[in-house]
Amino acid sequence: MTDADALHRAIADEYGALADLLEASGPDVWNAPSLCEKWRTREVVAHVTMPARYDGPAFMAELEAAGGDFTRLSDTIAARDGALPEVTLLADLRAPVLHGWEPPGGGAEAALTHCVIHTLDIVEAVPLAYRVPEPSLRTVLPLVTNDAGPNVFGVDLGGIELRADDLDWSLGTGAEVRGPAQALSLVACGRLLPAGRLHGAAAPRFMQS
Repeated sequence: MTDADALHRAIADEYGALADLLEASGPDVWNAPSLCEKWRTREVVAHVTMPARYDGPAFMAELEAAGGDFTRLSDTIAARDGALPEVTLLADLRAPVLHGWEPPGGGAEAALTHCVIHTLDIVEAVPLAYRVPEPSLRTVLPLVTNDAGPNVFGVDLGGIELRADDLDWSLGTGAEVRGPAQALSLVACGRLLPAGRLHGAAAPRFMQS
């Protein structure tokens, strides 16, 4: 997908599907650990839904309060807003303003990547039965992978072959890491997958112990 309108429709569908999953899963899922270090489901949702609660000036005020440190800002807002009522967080996931948001300088593809990866941080960790649509995955995978060395997330995929077992996609050469395409996208983002989700000679390197 390269058309901005199509990308934003995919984003809306993705956030809507996550909201539906969480709403149907009961209260325990909100406190379940995610694949984001230190964050539970509720903190991840609070993070991705920031655009639904903070317009440009409000965001800049939060960034100034965090001393210009985006990581500090993210942790502060995730902890604070993660305590919001679940009904509020669900409404924010379904908010049109969130579906139309794009990160500064990143565009719609970056917004879809942010949406997909954080959705997977939840569904792969809990786990929840959900498969990201193939067009979205095929948009995200090239943005998060790099077989020539450390990628944008600092993950060195040199000497590694990532091979999806649920669609026709592979990347790199070397020791194999095989699994669902959505799990491989998380590998490229530095997440450690639950045991049994990946296979191949190099799989243990990218799984939780």
